[in-house]
Amino acid sequence: MTVADILPSDLEALKTRFENAGQGHVFRFYDELSSEEQRVLYEQLAALDVERVNQIYTKAVEGAEEQAKNQEAAVEPLPEDVLDSVIKASPDVVNEWTTIGLKQIAQGKVAVILLAGGQGTRLGSSAPKGCYDIQLPSGKSLFQLQAERILRLQDLARQYRKPGDPAEGIIPWYIMTSGPTHQATYDYFKAHNFFGVKEKNIIFFKQGTLPCLTMDGKIILESKSKVAIAPDGNGGIYTAVQNTGVIESLRERGVEYMHCYCVDNCLARVADPAFIGYCVSKQTDCGVKVAAKAAPEEPVGVVCLRNGRYSVVEYSEISKEVSEKRHEDGSLMFGAANIVNHFFSTAFLERVPSFAADLEYHIAKKKIKYTDLETGEQISPKANSGMKLECFVFDVFPFAERFSVLEVDRKEEFSPLKNAPGSGSDCPETSRRDIIAQHVRFIEAAGGKVVGDNADDYEKLQFEISPWVSYAGEGLREIVEGKTIQAPAIIETREDLIRAAK
Repeated sequence: MTVADILPSDLEALKTRFENAGQGHVFRFYDELSSEEQRVLYEQLAALDVERVNQIYTKAVEGAEEQAKNQEAAVEPLPEDVLDSVIKASPDVVNEWTTIGLKQIAQGKVAVILLAGGQGTRLGSSAPKGCYDIQLPSGKSLFQLQAERILRLQDLARQYRKPGDPAEGIIPWYIMTSGPTHQATYDYFKAHNFFGVKEKNIIFFKQGTLPCLTMDGKIILESKSKVAIAPDGNGGIYTAVQNTGVIESLRERGVEYMHCYCVDNCLARVADPAFIGYCVSKQTDCGVKVAAKAAPEEPVGVVCLRNGRYSVVEYSEISKEVSEKRHEDGSLMFGAANIVNHFFSTAFLERVPSFAADLEYHIAKKKIKYTDLETGEQISPKANSGMKLECFVFDVFPFAERFSVLEVDRKEEFSPLKNAPGSGSDCPETSRRDIIAQHVRFIEAAGGKVVGDNADDYEKLQFEISPWVSYAGEGLREIVEGKTIQAPAIIETREDLIRAAK
């Protein structure tokens, strides 16, 4: 489209629409712009549902005001019938869940949705966070680790294929990017030959955006010809799967269940068959993994009941007294820490549009670059100048009809990458340490031992097992039982393991 293609009647209709919505100021500098700038601004505004923006703003403000009035949420612990634990369950029960999950994978009924819209800004990198090198001995990025887990799991599931079953047992990987990370993510995968996953089985799609707003709900012009926008939060997945053809793709592939997780968790068990099997066995439409809170004061959101509905309640919304309440066995009543790790049925995702208008949006006050409407000068503020509106992936919990919660062992499944190198927690060093510590545990659980320099210092130990070799510690005993592995050792194949185990 060129500016000559814009009919005067269409331009006037768009101006009227924004005027009626109280947002007419976005055309303040339109007549001063070059033809190309006019086209860019027109296309941006024409694609914007300004009435929906106003509705979201109103709902977000009302929600914030309600929370301010009621600093402490009316919360109850999770009912026992929706909460189970891989830590407390017997090995036979966990094996049963795992078998159910592997059978679903073998039948092609399981997909993965990765929340990968974030950049590594806090890590000192402008690249997508999934590209980040946490200094593993192998140099593998988060994306590569996850790809290899998918490939290993597909191999494990093939033993459950029935003779003559045409299903290939493929786990399609849907990767949700954002505007700033989309092209860079695709280019990274292409440059690495998609890490061995067939390109047709990786589907990249972008989460949506929302305009940034002033504190009184006015759309912010970043420049005279551009509205300031921001990703709509990880809860943007629900709109994105509807708008980008993901739902249709899931249907075409016969996918019935999805595992959804965040890219920055280096220990994420991608398409975890135990979690899939657990949720399928309970006919779950929306499920969540949790880890036990380390202490009552740990600043994490907890999964519980809020006003009788499933929800994630932030630490700040629960009083000290409530946070310290315990069950008879000593565990915290409000100890189910949210780790951004979810199960959805395809049927549930298809149902989201029926309650989308009721989903909460949350206000994040930020320093947002803006154009002064009087002078036309672009301002880079030193204090918060506006807000971004976000929906969180857990905002759908209250609408689940069959909700399930599975507690997992934090040291085995949760090590987020949030902070800059050297910060001491949730940083590259802790991610590396936690993966290597897990790999040593895999060997020890299989009856072997890792020795060598820094064998007890996992931040320095040069030892690693590729997910190609073992997804979660399986398949090692027959090789390492009663044997010792000398570090440094990078185990990329079973042959490497056989050579290393002496």
